[in-house]
Amino acid sequence: MPRPFLTVLRNSGGMDEQEMLTALRELFPRAEVTEAMNAFFWFAEGDERKLMPFLTLVTTDEHDRASRLSREGAYRLNFSLTPAEYASRFGPLPKARADWGVVDTGFDYAAPDRLMPHPIYAPLGWACIVRPGRESFEALVPLLRAAYERALT
Repeated sequence: MPRPFLTVLRNSGGMDEQEMLTALRELFPRAEVTEAMNAFFWFAEGDERKLMPFLTLVTTDEHDRASRLSREGAYRLNFSLTPAEYASRFGPLPKARADWGVVDTGFDYAAPDRLMPHPIYAPLGWACIVRPGRESFEALVPLLRAAYERALT
């Protein structure tokens, strides 16, 4: 049976980084969270090798500057989608750049509270959202849970 929805989401307004971390830890209490390189990486429970997280939260421009995370309060939530989920939201998977740089998908990667392809990992079916609002986060929960379920298999 699903747990009652996240207590942190009972207030209205946007979610800051700490609220998001709390919400994600409550949503995935058995996931293993690793903090490294100014980012948080969520791995499915029992994932000994920790090669591929199902979810990340990035807080700086250290990895790429596309989302302008150096702005006050900015962070980016990143997660995997199936190819079908990706295609239904954004169209076909784009081709990766040879240098694995930012992919031009036509989205403004710095726009807050908007689900969009990941600036680098869109070719792998990843999506992202910069500082989501509570309603957006609630709408994303089924996709986040599905990413977790895939990581368990």
